[in-house]
Amino acid sequence: MNETPHSLGSAPTLWDLVDRRARLTPDRPVLLQDDRTLTFGELRDRSERVAAGLYGLGVRPGTVVAWQLPTRVETVLLSFALARLGAVQSPVIPFYRDREVGFALRESKAEYFAVPGVWRGHDHTEMARRLGARGVFEAYDDLPDGDPVVLPAPPADGTSVRWIYWTSGTTSDPKGVLHTDRSLIAGGSCLAHALRLTADDVGSIAFPYAHIGGLDYTVMLLLYGFPAALFEHFALPDALDGYRRHGVTVAGGSTAFYSMFLTEQRKRPDTKVVPTLRLLAGGGAPKPPELYHAIVREMGVQLTHGYGMTEVPMITMGDPEDTPANLAATEGRPPEGMEIRIVDGEVRLRGEAVCRGYLDPGQSAAAFDEEGFLRTGDLGHLTRSGHLVLTGRRKDVIIRKGENISAKEIEDLLATHPSVADAAVIGLPDVERGELVCAVVEQRPGSAPLTLPAVAGHLRAEGLSVHKLPERLEIMEALPRNDTLRKVLKYKLRERFAAVPES
Repeated sequence: MNETPHSLGSAPTLWDLVDRRARLTPDRPVLLQDDRTLTFGELRDRSERVAAGLYGLGVRPGTVVAWQLPTRVETVLLSFALARLGAVQSPVIPFYRDREVGFALRESKAEYFAVPGVWRGHDHTEMARRLGARGVFEAYDDLPDGDPVVLPAPPADGTSVRWIYWTSGTTSDPKGVLHTDRSLIAGGSCLAHALRLTADDVGSIAFPYAHIGGLDYTVMLLLYGFPAALFEHFALPDALDGYRRHGVTVAGGSTAFYSMFLTEQRKRPDTKVVPTLRLLAGGGAPKPPELYHAIVREMGVQLTHGYGMTEVPMITMGDPEDTPANLAATEGRPPEGMEIRIVDGEVRLRGEAVCRGYLDPGQSAAAFDEEGFLRTGDLGHLTRSGHLVLTGRRKDVIIRKGENISAKEIEDLLATHPSVADAAVIGLPDVERGELVCAVVEQRPGSAPLTLPAVAGHLRAEGLSVHKLPERLEIMEALPRNDTLRKVLKYKLRERFAAVPES
């Protein structure tokens, strides 16, 4: 049985979803990790016991609790225990270190901080103490425990700010994004509806659960009653055993995840890499159209890509039953209730899934226009059928001799070159031209070394205008990426190659 937010009242909380699903299908699995299985009934009951343990530590409704934990069953339990209490949660990506973590703790004024202890060679407990964090406790294997009889009533509505997520920091400090249960439920509900998932599916969470996509994905599980396999560390081919063992039908995360699955498929073209897999889905980074066609052709699965951000977890999503042309070249359509307005080429948003703003009131004032639309900084347009096409970000527009050049257009065409595994296009300062176009490329293993004339010839053959051709080519073994959805960090490329003179 599929639930909808509307069937739970006008402003349901996340705990409402947990309790309702536990009553509907208590014995169905919800979380699968290695040899462990947690049912919907166990999720509710164990979360209440953890909530009681946290209550015994002094956590109350409205208490700010930061947590920096990997993708594990215990992390989900802790998060829903905090939701049961009505605490304010501040999830922190587990790969972040002193600068980002210290900033998040200070800005959120966290009164408690849950850490994994020593995880992947880093002592998070020692770092927390070094940063002067308050209420530090470890929550990797063991969680606080208590008798739920001590608990106050669950939170009554989902419209209060109870989540502080953090945008990925680049050259500046991250922003604290304010969400409510209602905004996160709206995002997860629309995602599940767009993907046409059912109770027979098995999903997967292979990215950090502290990313806004972690909770967004879990909302799908609660509404539609299907399980997901959790991966504490995602690396292929090592993780393939988990996908096969749990019979995952829906996988993904972002463009980099799709490419990694495709690489594994190419090692054994005649054997399906995950026999049960029928759909790759995700977002978080641009998707070259050629990657869509390669996935469908070589893996024999559908690929639906969407558009989301920390401020708005679900903006648009591809429909598995849409046309190949739309699935390859657009980000899908917005769900009911998501308004998209294009102003001077910029995508602006208004709707239930949009955040309440930022911790910094000044940032909030700058982010929303006079009609309450969020300025995304992304550039795009809507087709006649209502599909969104993204053409890049404002900062990714290269201005060469006064002409605007879209980095994404060049990147999409580079992706069609047989020797290119991935590519990023950046603008670099140039005295004569203002900016020059620089293509930074990862080559496919075993391919002949690329040259600038060869790349330019390929782009010309694909129809790229002469004034948009790269004037510089850089080859890297691996493009720099963040640790959440593996998004390319273009600021690092600009820093590296702006200081290197043309040869």
